[in-house]
Amino acid sequence: MFRIYPKTLTLFAAAAMVLMAAGQYAIWFYAPEEMTMGPVQKIFYFHLPLAWWCFVAFFGVFAASVMVLWTGKEKWDVLAGVLAEAGVLFSGLALITGSIWGRAAWNTWWTWDPRLSTTLVMWFVYSGYLVLRAADAGGAKGARMRAVLGIVAFVDVPLVFLSARLWRSIHPAVLASRSGGLEPEMWTTVWINLLAWGALFAAIVLARYHGAGFARRVEAALVRIQEKTLQ
Repeated sequence: MFRIYPKTLTLFAAAAMVLMAAGQYAIWFYAPEEMTMGPVQKIFYFHLPLAWWCFVAFFGVFAASVMVLWTGKEKWDVLAGVLAEAGVLFSGLALITGSIWGRAAWNTWWTWDPRLSTTLVMWFVYSGYLVLRAADAGGAKGARMRAVLGIVAFVDVPLVFLSARLWRSIHPAVLASRSGGLEPEMWTTVWINLLAWGALFAAIVLARYHGAGFARRVEAALVRIQEKTLQ
């Protein structure tokens, strides 16, 4: 297992708190209101970071799964599971905030737009990955099985990112133009909140990985105690 230092976890947690506070100030007091949607548009500053960090999480699952097949080490399998949990959480919140935004923008909670559809498929695929992990197929064979699914599941992630460009979509592509249609103050708010959610993402991943490592050590200790008792 990778060694997680408590000070590192505390640092990311503290950074997340400070940046979240700064992000909320920027959202409600610094960034101007969008002329068409008004205050409802501000959910964008939650939706975009959640979506981008879920992409980072799922890429991490892919990379860690490759390392599982390459090295066979348990720490990569554990890391893949932790990143998948964070990715499912963030993508789920991205879907919820997107639906709220869509209700105001399109007068409907859901539409089978390519971006929305591929994101929902991605959420289901990685939720299925977590279900497979919960089945706890132990040993090297179980780890390889999870790794293969973690690699295959990543196929949908580039489709989600490119869907608004590959097919006709009503979902806005923020990076389609140089400025993304945002004022400079809006972009500043976006980056502050990207950092804030990134710090929270790192804190969640580190905490879960640290907890998983502690659980593994407890299980190993219990097995040793049981073996000594039976002797």
